[in-house]
Amino acid sequence: MDPRPRWYRIGWALPWLLFQAFPLADLAGTPRPMAVRVVALVGLVAFTAVYLTVFTRMSGRCGVPWRALLTVAVLGVGLAVWLGPAWSGLMIYVSAAAAAGLPERWVWPAVVGAAGVCTAVVATDGLLRELAFLPVLCLLTAFALRGTRHLVSVNAELAEAREELARSAVAEERLRFARDLHDLLGHSLSLIALKSELAGRLAECDPARARTEMADVEAAARRALAEVREAVSGYRQVGLAPALAEARTALSAAGTTLRAPSPVPELPGPVDAVLGWVVREATTNTLRHSGAGAVTVELSRWAGEVELTVTDDGRGPGDGAAGSGLAGLAERVAGVGGRLEHGVGPGGGFRLAARVPVPADDRVGAR
Repeated sequence: MDPRPRWYRIGWALPWLLFQAFPLADLAGTPRPMAVRVVALVGLVAFTAVYLTVFTRMSGRCGVPWRALLTVAVLGVGLAVWLGPAWSGLMIYVSAAAAAGLPERWVWPAVVGAAGVCTAVVATDGLLRELAFLPVLCLLTAFALRGTRHLVSVNAELAEAREELARSAVAEERLRFARDLHDLLGHSLSLIALKSELAGRLAECDPARARTEMADVEAAARRALAEVREAVSGYRQVGLAPALAEARTALSAAGTTLRAPSPVPELPGPVDAVLGWVVREATTNTLRHSGAGAVTVELSRWAGEVELTVTDDGRGPGDGAAGSGLAGLAERVAGVGGRLEHGVGPGGGFRLAARVPVPADDRVGAR
């Protein structure tokens, strides 16, 4: 429906009511029986009221107001033919109502008919030369109202499109936030669970080492809290170098060796952030599922692209489909124009690889 209030849509019709000054003046100045005046006035009021109701459905989304249009046509033609040229201006209203309410294929036959009736009424009294502008106004009014009706329809469609875009933006932001929380908390909570379990086993045989592990748990929990706050604020960027440092700490606690490039070369911001997420997701999967003894991170660079590969010697991918973490990671990689691959590694285990394009001005040469 047209999102604007009904009074606003009726407002398009109000300026044309000025033409009713002519029939009102005729009622007041032409000597007629009182019964004729009363009937004419009642007919004019009914004509005006029904005419205005046509404009409340001007958007065309509520169906065609056939009864209202027929009433306007019958009253307008009847009053004009009955009372003469002073009332022939009512045909302008009939044209306006037809342009506002009829389907496209019926508009111009109705408007031409209204203009013809107007011409016949003024010609009958020999006033066609003096009042020739009235049939012309019937046509011009229809043109104006068709344009107005089109604008009303387009504005209604634009309002619906804005609402749909707003709903899509909210849904996309919810998905992004859920993905960020999964990627952030999945890694940190896996590390906390691992170190807590280790501290529990060491509590009796090595209290000092247990206290160290619990201190690491506290640090990991504080770091996770800070990362969630940053994600909520929209400022969180996980670089490759920090992600490798976190991965080394987490994997070391699990007894897993990490082999990774050092130092990490400088990369463009969006590329660096995406590769950081790749390392975090691979680390989380290793801690949760693989039981690997070693993880290898390789970074290959050539003109226009950079590829990060993470492989382990663990149990390899399960039989099920990729989880939400890998699905969210694939969306991140695709967001910078790259692609993500995962599956069984060359020597068994699990392999996760991301190939991302590097902008021309930011390319780094291969070592």
